Amino acid sequence: MQASIDPISQLTERFADAIARAFPQIQGVVDPIIKACNQPELGDFQCNAAMPLAKRVGMNPREVAKAIIAAVDATGVCEPLSEASIAGPGFINIRLREDSLVASLLALDRPDLGIPKAAPPQTIVVDLMGVNLAKQMHVGHLRSPIIGDAIARTFERLGHKVVRQNHVGDWGLPIAMVVARLMKLAEQGKADLNSLTLDQLDAAYKAAQFECQRDLAGLEAVNKYGLGPKALAECEAQVSGATEAFTQARQTLVKLQTKDPATYAVWEKIRDVTMAVCLGACKRLHVNVTAEHNAGESSYADELAPMVDDLVARGIAEPDQGALIVRLEAPEFGSIKEPCLIRKTDGGYLYATTDIAAIRRRVQKFGGERIIYCIDARQNLHLRQVFGASIKAGYAIHPRTRTPALMEHAAFGSVLGANGQPLKTRSGENIPLESLLEETVQRAGAAVKSRNPEMSDDECRTIAEAVGMAALKYADLCNDRVRDYMFSFDRMLAFEGNTGPYLLYALVRIKSIFRKAAERAVGERWKQTPPRASEHAEKQLALALLRYPGTVHGVAQALEPHRLCQYLFELAGAFSSFFDRCPVLPSEGEVRDGRLRLCDITARVLEDGLHVLGIPTLERM
Repeated sequence: MQASIDPISQLTERFADAIARAFPQIQGVVDPIIKACNQPELGDFQCNAAMPLAKRVGMNPREVAKAIIAAVDATGVCEPLSEASIAGPGFINIRLREDSLVASLLALDRPDLGIPKAAPPQTIVVDLMGVNLAKQMHVGHLRSPIIGDAIARTFERLGHKVVRQNHVGDWGLPIAMVVARLMKLAEQGKADLNSLTLDQLDAAYKAAQFECQRDLAGLEAVNKYGLGPKALAECEAQVSGATEAFTQARQTLVKLQTKDPATYAVWEKIRDVTMAVCLGACKRLHVNVTAEHNAGESSYADELAPMVDDLVARGIAEPDQGALIVRLEAPEFGSIKEPCLIRKTDGGYLYATTDIAAIRRRVQKFGGERIIYCIDARQNLHLRQVFGASIKAGYAIHPRTRTPALMEHAAFGSVLGANGQPLKTRSGENIPLESLLEETVQRAGAAVKSRNPEMSDDECRTIAEAVGMAALKYADLCNDRVRDYMFSFDRMLAFEGNTGPYLLYALVRIKSIFRKAAERAVGERWKQTPPRASEHAEKQLALALLRYPGTVHGVAQALEPHRLCQYLFELAGAFSSFFDRCPVLPSEGEVRDGRLRLCDITARVLEDGLHVLGIPTLERM
């Protein structure tokens, strides 16, 4: 693994080694507690480990600090340490060497920005979306692709092979109900199957569900309370009609499973219309999900029966009251008291059955060494059961490593409205995703126009699209994914604070510096001039830049994109302080050129980080 170029990491490692040498009686690695120095005139950082260590070794804190200084090898990182470096009861003040900081910046200033390709790379499968045929995408579909795409991009940035999967609910009885209803309407001349819209499909889905729902409770109430022949006739007609519709749907499902040409053609139309809208929304959101990433439940349909037979034959699955279950009480399978149900008493399969087949494909066929599910936190038990059953069945055992693939649930919370409840329309309906995206762009356009009233409508629309998507995605990603977050147009579209537009503006401001430099014929000598790290603001910006590689690695390890958001926000803040205190173009000679070099590295890191998050960038705003 490449040595860290972040001075904080270097200091942490060296002082930890020094503590181990100075106090060998202490077992394990001791955190040297490297913190930024509150008083810049005393140093850049402090080692604050002497006080807590003093209690453990029975020594005076200042004596502990002296022992650490005597043992530390800080060559090439900081200025020489001595007893004069100790302040108060035992704080060790550390001042970085400017030449060391510049050397680290030069190591960062490469095409890979200090992030070399992983060696060896892993195959990582990210389940980042799940839509259902014939149903409108709504706000509930927002977080999975945004978070999942950011996680996938992070692993791609590190050089791993990433396989994205859009788990489409496109099979089973609910879809057969819609197919049956549309075929019936087409026969009656009430539907044109060649001009279907997703709104029409959504309406057909709801109508089919209602049509097949038998009001058995109503019929029982009529008989129990003797509500008369008219009420009885109405309820019996409803139950009879629903039974007929349900029977027809079951027959349609059989035709669908055998790929009857006419039935399957209608299903294909439903699929094509639904996926066109889904993939269009992904494209607009700058989420890399395309047709090649679709993995519909239909693609697993022929695998389920043989897989279940295999589980039964090997004693992995066992009968229980007519159903088939996989027991998972053993620690190696998750210590889950609830068994995983893989076949119902009527012989039907469940979501878990398909999900186990999906893991088998993702590990055995794709070679996935790490399988990540970006799914609602409420699905935690379901995924734990599926993971445990897949390990017990041997389907999750990687064919090369012969160990279970690392299966993780990157769970996320809900999007809330101002009332603290899941975001919905005033009527209580889920907000269509397409409507949410369009309103976001319209509001972004109004904000952009208010700041640039002379801007043309076409340019405003282009900028508003990027600003709107950046605002929407960043508002989601900057929060710890496991938490719910409150949706607010005003907050997420602000050009100040921890927002997407603020980061875009920071990047655009740096790019404008180079446009002005070109107008003033400054030239490109800055490309051969070492970056500056003399002034306090320059040094703070340099230190922020050098944290970038470690931050990206941290996101991949914890599956937490908000870490990168917070880093980019802090970097933009460090640049703002630098820009205010260290004039760039008004300076001259090597000072100006060194600051331009620092600006260039900052712009590249900002742009790269935004790309990892899947956030579009702009040249002008």
